[in-house]
Amino acid sequence: MAHLPHADLQPVSVDCAVITVSDSRWQSLSRSEVPEADKSGDFIQAALLSAGHGVKHYQILPDEPDAVQTAIEQLEQGGLVQAIILNGGTGIAPRDTTYDAVAGLLQKQLYGFGEIFRALSYQEIGSRAIASRATAGIYGQVVIFSLPGSTAAVALGMEKLILPELVHLTRLLRAT
Repeated sequence: MAHLPHADLQPVSVDCAVITVSDSRWQSLSRSEVPEADKSGDFIQAALLSAGHGVKHYQILPDEPDAVQTAIEQLEQGGLVQAIILNGGTGIAPRDTTYDAVAGLLQKQLYGFGEIFRALSYQEIGSRAIASRATAGIYGQVVIFSLPGSTAAVALGMEKLILPELVHLTRLLRAT
């Protein structure tokens, strides 16, 4: 029998930011074209809202480490959000640099997130799960989650890991 996390005493809404890291979607936006549908970013937002959380910021960025780090730094310094959820750029292709940008900022890593995410992914996609560099951790007073860009991976991460622990993790950051 699996151990369930302790229940939070009352419902809490966590203010979140959602960042999609995608060169193609960003290029469409920068040329004022109708952007390609952002199914993964839309899924994250819908899942957060359905769970009673807020989406205070949504952004599409190119897979450029400086752009990703600047966005995270501004969100943390602005104090508007308690959690940032990124999707895209966590693989091993040359343009997949989201992991590097995020890991370079994290002051505390939540190693279990990536480990469990890959184990759950293995159950769904097999050995290709080893190429995922999904990660999570703490930067300042913000919890950061970085997921692959596929909608199936986003759904897995949101439903199995992020939503069940989001309130607990953000409360821990505010504990004195």
